[in-house]
Amino acid sequence: MQTLNVSLVQGATRWHDAPANRDYYGSLVRRVAGQSDLIVLPETFLSGFSNDTRSAAEGMDGEGVAWLRALATEVNAVITGSLAIREGEKVYNRLIWARPDGSFLQYDKRHLFRMAGEHTRYGGGSERLIVELKGWRILPQVCYDLRFPVWLRNRRLEAAAGGMEYDLSLFVANWPAPRRQPWRTLLRARAIENLAYVIGVNRVGTDGNDLPYAGDSAVIDPLGEPLVELGVQEQVVTVTLDPALLLAHRERFPAWMDADDFTLNGL
Repeated sequence: MQTLNVSLVQGATRWHDAPANRDYYGSLVRRVAGQSDLIVLPETFLSGFSNDTRSAAEGMDGEGVAWLRALATEVNAVITGSLAIREGEKVYNRLIWARPDGSFLQYDKRHLFRMAGEHTRYGGGSERLIVELKGWRILPQVCYDLRFPVWLRNRRLEAAAGGMEYDLSLFVANWPAPRRQPWRTLLRARAIENLAYVIGVNRVGTDGNDLPYAGDSAVIDPLGEPLVELGVQEQVVTVTLDPALLLAHRERFPAWMDADDFTLNGL
């Protein structure tokens, strides 16, 4: 594992305006060109979090995915965030992991936010995605997934560095300000219980449903301590993650060796 430079892009997503969001987030991403290995955008960064999927969703061959892949190539970094993606009659809240070589991977949000009716308009995912970057094993997730520790459980994997399935989990989000305390608390909990770094990238501003967002994007170390916490305004911040701290903590406090084995039904 090498040190990993990660940029958090905390922006004020324009409501249902993909061209404006491409211009806006493109300018923010270009600020860290040449500085970062991984650039993290918020959830549904081209549309805002909206159940109006009929007007916002594109196909995988649409302009949004093509733009994201081209931008990753331009800045020579992995870029990730989620988009509303249509496949046939279904729409998915899909995280795209766009690599600078033009290739990409995808993860469909597993847990759909019932309180906003997301489960009635979107299809849900059924498989976790773990990607590798500079020797790091990374688990990318989307917003509401943060509340479900069984789904996020870091399992034993003896062949991996430090003996665990992943080293970093990241959450792209549109997490409203009235629930900011659970956001902040759960990011820390997921780091502590999984002996892994955690990154959460949220948006700021107010959306088309008059919901305010307080940002609170953060990088949390494996002990649950924040390396950086952003405020309520637009910010782009780059943080260097040190694998030595992670591996030393796992060796000194190998709680993962005492974890219960389990399987998830229905997957």
